[in-house]
Amino acid sequence: MTSQLDQLKACTTVVADTGDFKQLAQFTPQDATTNPSLILKAVQKPDYAPLLADTVAAHRSESLTAIVDRVLVRFGLEILKVVPGRVSTEVDARLSFDTPATIERARHIIGLYEAAGIARGRVLIKIAATWEGIQAARVLEQEGIHCNLTLLFAFAQARACGDAQVQLISPFVGRIYDWYKKSAGAQWDEAANAGVNDPGVKSVARIYDYYKQHGVRTEVMGASFRNIGQILALAGCDLLTISPDLLAQLQAADGAAQPVVRRLLPATSVVAPEAPLSEAAFRYALNEDAMATDKLAEGIRLFAVDAGKLDALIEAQR
Repeated sequence: MTSQLDQLKACTTVVADTGDFKQLAQFTPQDATTNPSLILKAVQKPDYAPLLADTVAAHRSESLTAIVDRVLVRFGLEILKVVPGRVSTEVDARLSFDTPATIERARHIIGLYEAAGIARGRVLIKIAATWEGIQAARVLEQEGIHCNLTLLFAFAQARACGDAQVQLISPFVGRIYDWYKKSAGAQWDEAANAGVNDPGVKSVARIYDYYKQHGVRTEVMGASFRNIGQILALAGCDLLTISPDLLAQLQAADGAAQPVVRRLLPATSVVAPEAPLSEAAFRYALNEDAMATDKLAEGIRLFAVDAGKLDALIEAQR
């Protein structure tokens, strides 16, 4: 039986969205992504408790932030033993509005990977797609440190990331869907907003089409899925990062009975990119997008909370 997962891999690079590297091999993803919430979830499992304890014990004399980075990189190193491609490791969300600090932290993380023998081409530094984060990524990309701009909800964020020539963006599908569903309340029509009509799917498709039509080289990786319908509606996207639960559903689905149809296609012709967004234009466009403003702020807050919890776990073992 050819699964839907196998068919999806024929037109899209499949990425596993997890810090639980022991789950990865069964899905044979090309890359993997992590974030503070996923790492926090993983280190609280008995299987990973020794990894956390060993890392903290070996570096107890270092600062808390240095130990946190070592824990993140330790997970990344284990993931890279399983996936042939890249791992995304996230800079502390509490630095989302501090360009110099984001640059410094990213350099530290990439340095740890390189000290462990990993070429920087196999690592993507995840940074929240604030104006400050995008400018940090601009500098890092010029140094050969490739970035994955996350918490991306607005077209203006995608435009600015393209302007900065970042390697990859992660527009969030499920959280956009969540916002519109909550906003509509009892008026929400699930069937009418499914598949290619899903607001999160439409957002990613718009960004993909713009990038391809304007020759923007930044990779588009759809993220934050709530169901496989959203994933299949974006078949053909450069990459899709998918949780283990949804990967399992795709792997179990018969591709012969329900074939995967490529939905996103490269442009047949390319025109020059539009003029770069200024900071003022970026901030105004983001402000005009209530959904994106809400979800970006919420995402940073939630990641910051989980980063604080990870700090506390580490401090308890120092």
